Amino acid sequence: EEVHRFENCPREKDGRLRWDFSALMDEVRTGLGKAGAVDSIGFDTWGVDFGLLGKNGTLLEDPVHYRDGRTAGMVEQALRTMDARTLYEATGNQIMAINTLFQLLAVKEQAPEVWRRAKRLLFMPDLFIHALCGAQVCERTIASTSQMQDARTGAWDRDVLAAYRIPERLFAPSVPSGTVVGALENGAKVVAVAGHDTQCAVAALPTQARDTAFLSCGTWSLLGCELDAPVLTEESMRLGLSNELGANGRVNYLKNIIGLWLIQESRRAWRRQGREYSYAELESLALEAAPLRCFIDPDDPAFTPPGDIPARVREYCAATGQYVPQTVGEVMRCIYESLALKYRFALGQLEAATG
Repeated sequence: EEVHRFENCPREKDGRLRWDFSALMDEVRTGLGKAGAVDSIGFDTWGVDFGLLGKNGTLLEDPVHYRDGRTAGMVEQALRTMDARTLYEATGNQIMAINTLFQLLAVKEQAPEVWRRAKRLLFMPDLFIHALCGAQVCERTIASTSQMQDARTGAWDRDVLAAYRIPERLFAPSVPSGTVVGALENGAKVVAVAGHDTQCAVAALPTQARDTAFLSCGTWSLLGCELDAPVLTEESMRLGLSNELGANGRVNYLKNIIGLWLIQESRRAWRRQGREYSYAELESLALEAAPLRCFIDPDDPAFTPPGDIPARVREYCAATGQYVPQTVGEVMRCIYESLALKYRFALGQLEAATG
């Protein structure tokens, strides 16, 4: 039963797009107050983002959001130290600029004073736990989004850490999903649940069938399947498929696709123009528009940063010689159908990679 819902609104601060961590913690405490007597509490968030603590355990700065531009050029720079094939074979992660490894390299290069003072890295779910009960742990599913975890063993890959001069002591002790790590004053247990939201979704799949694909569709869309072992081939890397650790210890082999972010951010763009639409209204307008007139690649880099997504959709269609959507409904129809086709495309890639 949902008792409290609130928006996560990143903000610009000190020249970076950041999580407003104190505001989020205020909302968490409000939610706990509304929930009343509870047995336990756990946190899951999207992957890759983290907070850095100083020697006294305090947060050095608000965590930087993965959509911030600080990692521009970091992948290319990093691959001069370790080539893409070696890095993928070690970690199994789709090589994306948002991954924790590249964010950390950005900290080292652009914020050396923060890097010097950093004594502990906590991924976002673990940072919420720390703020509530003081525990410092590293839950394994969220760590598996970092591009630093050994895809075969689940331990930190020491070759990767050594190559990029990242000290292993920066990371908290690793714990599996479901570990009780502390308690609140009222006795409620604090549990390190599967910290990566995708893994929480997959843990709730209503099937035990092995030959099944899943689609977890939120801000990002994750289309994948559960495997007993990672797929670390060159073909898998070329297809942009990622190996992440599931709550049950199996491998979630999946494709990261920009998802409903396109609709969320379009809605915000229209709101800034003084036009307010509910999600239901946007869906209705899409259904009224003519089908299959134009398409975008949802994963084109143009659609990653915040901003005027509807304008970028029109620009993409114009640049590719297609019909240019004019109305709100036509833009929405283009986005919905483009996502559907990207899911179909990704499903074909999964079938090719796994058989």
